[in-house]
Amino acid sequence: MKALVYHGPGKKSLDERPMPTLIAPTDAIVRMTRTTICGTDLHILKGDVPSCEPGRVLGHEGVGVIEEVGAAVSTLKAGDRVLISCISSCGRCDYCRRAMYSHCTTGGWILGNRIDGTQAEYVRIPHAETSLYPIPAGADEEALVMLSDILPTGFECGVLNGKVQPGSTVAIVGAGPIGLAALLTAQLYSPAQIVMIDLDPNRLEVASRFGATACIDSGRVDPVDAVLALTGQIGVDCAIEAVGVPATFELCEALVAPGGVIANVGVHGVKADLHLDKLWDRNISITTRLVDTISTPMLLKTVSAGRIDPTRLITHRFQLEDMAGAYDTFSRAAETHALKVIIEVS
Repeated sequence: MKALVYHGPGKKSLDERPMPTLIAPTDAIVRMTRTTICGTDLHILKGDVPSCEPGRVLGHEGVGVIEEVGAAVSTLKAGDRVLISCISSCGRCDYCRRAMYSHCTTGGWILGNRIDGTQAEYVRIPHAETSLYPIPAGADEEALVMLSDILPTGFECGVLNGKVQPGSTVAIVGAGPIGLAALLTAQLYSPAQIVMIDLDPNRLEVASRFGATACIDSGRVDPVDAVLALTGQIGVDCAIEAVGVPATFELCEALVAPGGVIANVGVHGVKADLHLDKLWDRNISITTRLVDTISTPMLLKTVSAGRIDPTRLITHRFQLEDMAGAYDTFSRAAETHALKVIIEVS
């Protein structure tokens, strides 16, 4: 089969790989129909994720059709159309019982990281019954690809951890796909203001169309001064970091109001300074999280009901054979205006 393989920092190629086979009785083999590229894949290619070793098939998002199930799988069968969760969960370990599926002792974020992932014609899914979601009849598969990772990530790590609520003020630093997913899902809670901050005017224009109440180009104005002006010199109740570099995390420290929350979403490969000399007396909470996908069933219903349209995040479409072009387009988002790319596999 064809698969996109990581060969070390800065190196990847579309290779011929053996078909995956069932290893455990709880496994399923899924024939991929659509997948996508995540910002985390770019972090892997930079060498920021040492747990992902050369030779790994990348990707942790997508939808497909079950080809084969293990002997212990009783709620799924060959031919079922399924949404693949970016998080694999056994449902039994102590972390899973605490709804921290991302820390599952035999799962977590393993697809495209510690085991072969979804940017391929076929993928093996461990713990299939608790890591796959049947696709409702008539559902838009492209929309559901966004539910593998970015929508639950923006919602859980940003909106829920950030305690967004009616009437609150929110700043989202980073108008990429994850930041926009946080913007879309934050509106379920009716905050008074959602301020989007980015360097890319195109992405800020998209954020405005998606419902941001204000957009700040941090390359043109001081974002701290602008946010303070919008909030009566107080700051925001929730600052969501959706980039994953030191400057954006430290910006969130400067934006948050007394009693507020900094909700980190970005993947950080290097240290960021914590300015406790300025924050120690301000009743600030800082949250970190890897998505647990506990919200996926709810988001499936929300998308099916038309309350959120994730297809608005899709800007480009490619075939699996053109994975090089897909990565090039996605990695040059400032030039290509890419948000999420859909890769059609079969």
